[in-house]
Amino acid sequence: MTDGAASRAARTLDCVWMTRCPVPAASNVAYAKGWMTEAFAKDIVAVGRIHELGLNLVVDDPEHQALHLFREGGNIQALAARALGAPTRVIGLSWTDERQAIMVRSGMAVHEPGDLRGLCFALPGYARTRGESIARGMALHGIKSALALGGLTLDDVRLVEIPAPPVEQASAEGMRRLWLGLEWLASGRVDAVYVKGAAGAEAAQRLGLEIGIDLDAYPSRLARVNNGTPRPIVVHQHMLDYHRDLVERFLEQTLRAADWAAENPGDLKAIIASETLAGPDGVETAYRNDFARSLHPDLSDERVEMLEIQARFLWLHGFLETPVDVKSWICAEPMRAVVGRRKSVFSGLSSPRE
Repeated sequence: MTDGAASRAARTLDCVWMTRCPVPAASNVAYAKGWMTEAFAKDIVAVGRIHELGLNLVVDDPEHQALHLFREGGNIQALAARALGAPTRVIGLSWTDERQAIMVRSGMAVHEPGDLRGLCFALPGYARTRGESIARGMALHGIKSALALGGLTLDDVRLVEIPAPPVEQASAEGMRRLWLGLEWLASGRVDAVYVKGAAGAEAAQRLGLEIGIDLDAYPSRLARVNNGTPRPIVVHQHMLDYHRDLVERFLEQTLRAADWAAENPGDLKAIIASETLAGPDGVETAYRNDFARSLHPDLSDERVEMLEIQARFLWLHGFLETPVDVKSWICAEPMRAVVGRRKSVFSGLSSPRE
């Protein structure tokens, strides 16, 4: 194939892909509303959704589809893939508080972080690889953050390894299995468990467990830096090289959906329940603090710094093969272009007519 033919082949695109991560994301809302499909249809480009299985994609043609993939999901797998040399770039970062908490049994005297001293915490084991050990990474960082609020460290508690949840496609049952530690807590085998999100909230309620430390209640976001906070939107470098317009189109629809969510919190909950594989009660419990207004992605200095904190934590505790330079991982130009156009449009709409 000549260089010209290779270039034309690289530019040929009939479908883009989105991962279906069970998280509250504006891009998922845009897909659910049909806006992604509508926007890409202008260039006769279809939009498909695929599930993840560890660091690999459950797809028919992994090499082809990975080139044209948009992923708004947890940062552990994204950072682990980048540490292994994946040619991905971050084009946005979102932050949604989704009920991070330390759960205890009813009646335990845990009311503030200092009360965690000496407790026995469940810590999920490693998955097939360290970079795929999402449950372990989330739990370890959540426990460490809760302890830090009370001036404590991991040396002040006991960590008991429990089986790692199976690596499987996202499902309601799979999400429940992710929080196996809650069963250990309910049976008295451990004293405390870190949980996150709607599925975790539902599982804890079902077992009659209580919140010991509500990390969302603390003003500093440092207490909540974890796998989903911040959540990166990642694309392959190929999309930026050959399909920059489609990258911007994806961001346009994502921001449009975030605008809609802010104005329609009631309708949003049904979409979030479907996306997170949880029921209405779990969504109500997990997503608070006016979360409907917090779905907008950006690349603010604060969110970039939070991702750097997460990257350092994962490297320090052995979840990454190599350190990740977060700033060089970010490609800000598409977001900057889209935000600039939106400001121009909104400015024009608000300006008095001559």
